[in-house]
Amino acid sequence: MGLSVKLLKKVKGFTLDVEWKIGNELAILFGYSGSGKSLTLQCVAGLMEPDEGFIRSNGDLFFDSTLEIDVPPQKRSFGYVFQDRVLFPHMTVRGNIAYGLKGLRHSDIKDKVGQMMNLFHLQGLEDKFPSEISGGQKQRVALARALIRRPKALLLDEPFSALDGPIRLEMRRLLKDIRNDFDIPVVLVTHDVIEAYAMADKIIVYSEGRVVKTGSPSEIFYLPVGSEVEPLRDRI
Repeated sequence: MGLSVKLLKKVKGFTLDVEWKIGNELAILFGYSGSGKSLTLQCVAGLMEPDEGFIRSNGDLFFDSTLEIDVPPQKRSFGYVFQDRVLFPHMTVRGNIAYGLKGLRHSDIKDKVGQMMNLFHLQGLEDKFPSEISGGQKQRVALARALIRRPKALLLDEPFSALDGPIRLEMRRLLKDIRNDFDIPVVLVTHDVIEAYAMADKIIVYSEGRVVKTGSPSEIFYLPVGSEVEPLRDRI
C-alpha cells in the first residue's frame, strides 16, 4: 500500500533523479525552490512524462518506462491541488466540487457533493462563485474537488502559501483530518519549516534534483545532514 516513485527527468539543463516510497501517510517534499519538488508532482500526476522510471500506487502501475506504460492524467485517479487553487470562476462552489464526476446519476452527484460540502464545512456556499468566497473557503473547495472521486493519492503543491497565519493553521488541521478520513498517501510540497515539522509523518528532503535524506520530522531536523536542513533547526 502507498505510493512508490522512481523518476528521471531532464528539463532545460536541470535533472530530476529521485526515488522514494511512502505508505498511506502524509509525506512532505521539502527543500529550496528549484530543487525539483513541483516537477516531481507533475510527473506523478501525469502532466509531464518522465524520461525513465516508474510510478505505482496501492497496487496500480501508472507509469513504467521499461514496460512502456503511461496512463493519461485523467485516468490516474490522483487528486491534485495547485498553489493557486485554479477554481473555475464561472462555476459555483457546487459546480467546482462536482467537476469531474462523469457518468453518474444526478442524484448520486448531488449526494456526493453534499457529503463533501459537509466534510469541508462549506454549507450555505453552494451557489456562491469563487469571487464571492474567502481564500480559506476557496482552498477547501479545491480540496473537496480533488477528493470527491476518492483518489489513489492526494498531491498538494504549496496549497497554503497564499493564506494568512490563522487560516493556514486551520488548513493544516483540516489536512490532518483528511489523512485520517481518506487513508491514502498525501504528498505535500512546502519550504515552510514549521509546516513540515508540524504536519509530516515523513519528510523527503530535496536538493538540486536529488533526495538527500528521508525520515521523520525529528530525524530530519534534530539529526540533520546537509545545508538544506542544518540552518533550520533553531526555527522550530
